[in-house]
Amino acid sequence: MEVVSKNKSNKAIKPTAIKMSGADAVIRSLIDHGVDYIFGYPGGANMPIYDSVYNMSDEITHVLARHEQGAIHAAEGYARSSGRVGVVFATSGPGATNLITGIADAHLDSTPLVCITGQVNANLLGSDAFQETDVTGITSPITKWNYQLTKKEEIVEVIAKAFYIASTGRPGPVLIDISKDIQFEEIEYELKKHEYIRSYVPYPKLNIEELKEAAELINSAKKPMIIFGQGVILSGAEKQLKELVEKADIPAANTLLGISALDTDHPNAVGMVGMHGNYAPNVLTNSCDVLIAIGMRFDDRITGDLNQYAKQAKVIHFDIDKSEFHKNVKAEVTVLGDAKATLTNVLDYIEKNNHSDWKAEFDKLEAIEKEEIWDKILKPSEGKITMAEVVRDVSKMTDGEAVVVTDVGQHQMFASRYSLFKQTKSFISSGGLGTMGFGLPAAIGAKLGAPNREVVSFSGDGGFQMTMQEFGTIMEYGVTVKQVVLNNGYLGMVRQWQDLFFDKRYASTPMMSPEFGKIAEAYGIEYKKVEKREDLQAALQEMLDCDKSYLLEVAVQEELNVFPMVPGGAAVTEVRLK
Repeated sequence: MEVVSKNKSNKAIKPTAIKMSGADAVIRSLIDHGVDYIFGYPGGANMPIYDSVYNMSDEITHVLARHEQGAIHAAEGYARSSGRVGVVFATSGPGATNLITGIADAHLDSTPLVCITGQVNANLLGSDAFQETDVTGITSPITKWNYQLTKKEEIVEVIAKAFYIASTGRPGPVLIDISKDIQFEEIEYELKKHEYIRSYVPYPKLNIEELKEAAELINSAKKPMIIFGQGVILSGAEKQLKELVEKADIPAANTLLGISALDTDHPNAVGMVGMHGNYAPNVLTNSCDVLIAIGMRFDDRITGDLNQYAKQAKVIHFDIDKSEFHKNVKAEVTVLGDAKATLTNVLDYIEKNNHSDWKAEFDKLEAIEKEEIWDKILKPSEGKITMAEVVRDVSKMTDGEAVVVTDVGQHQMFASRYSLFKQTKSFISSGGLGTMGFGLPAAIGAKLGAPNREVVSFSGDGGFQMTMQEFGTIMEYGVTVKQVVLNNGYLGMVRQWQDLFFDKRYASTPMMSPEFGKIAEAYGIEYKKVEKREDLQAALQEMLDCDKSYLLEVAVQEELNVFPMVPGGAAVTEVRLK
């Protein structure tokens, strides 16, 4: 059974100036902003709002998570798969603080969220009342904007402002904290939508000179290289990226969150950069003469040692967030603006080119990586199943059309490296914050955001146990998620570092797990465990053919490490193949 959205048309309802409670105005505002799903958990300080959800349950669906962290990760998954704003509710105190990890996660990954928390009555603020927490103070550094509502007449306008800020420019999480007393009070409701805030310029005017300078550098480059990030997906610039790549014939590498913006099998796609990225784009970052960064932010997992990063290259940086320019890597040319707008316009100045000799250098290094790594872990002749085999088989069996959601750890890197993609918005993972426990709840939200797509979630045994209570959400709402637990009996990524840099001193990384089959049975979810390679494909097919949620546990090699790997603080050219 699938959850039925109550507001599938996503069309705003005609505004009506009528009297209603502050709580009703909150829900009416959400409906009028096209919200169909709310993820959340009720409590004392937001009970009036939940009462209004009950009143309007024929127009909007509330998904009761089993923990507020699960609720906000589900909202993130929904936003990432649908391209819309995710909405999450929590009560005051522990309800609000349980959202913090998810808010920080959304902040680092530029995920548009509107988080609405209940708060104690306004006259009790500052008195250390029961479940009072300064959530606006706590979330100030990790939200794009937050606001504490204590005046009923501000409710509709502030919610409108929240959606405008969360969804425009560089997206991000917004939090509104609403005191309980104004949820009861009567207001005059009239729909308001924000399209302007003084001093906030989400889409800056394009600078033609910047575009011409960028194009001139690209046209004159002998060894150009593109690194594209999630900014391409967020702005819907996949078509423009492809046109640039093909017209100028430039090798293009992706960041972790840029995955699926360009088809994996595109002839100019050269894989992923970064700590566990591919050999060729990492090494050749330090050989290119022009490095074109599009919608990415040069974080430390991408650059390694900044003192040895692309020093020979002239860097062109396309980004919508001016604060990213020169933050980590000095750029020769910066192009400020939405990726779709800037790429569309720069294409007018780009000349058709051919870089076959330069691309051949990527091919040579890719061949080395395949010989040293791919053949051994994708086609092993003996030993236990590898994570890479499972990921690649799922990808082939779904023809690269599935939405792949991951938790955080070794399986995340295997999924990012060996999945094949043919559609955008197909890889959902916690990038900047690296939040274990993200996977399962994000997969629930992803499925609700993209109900017609297959959603396959990969987790390790460690991360899965952090939020596996969200099986309760799946049970209650019948969300069809295919969950694969790659069980190696370790906190695998930490163990890998202990193996490589701490003389195999496995401190607190071996881990026992419960019988996952019994957990699944308790929640009424189909389950199978695979231990032998010869049984793997049949088990995967059974999972994919199932029209309900499914948990497939795969016993994988215990001490297999993810390579290539750029050790922390090393140069990208020091990438290790073993």
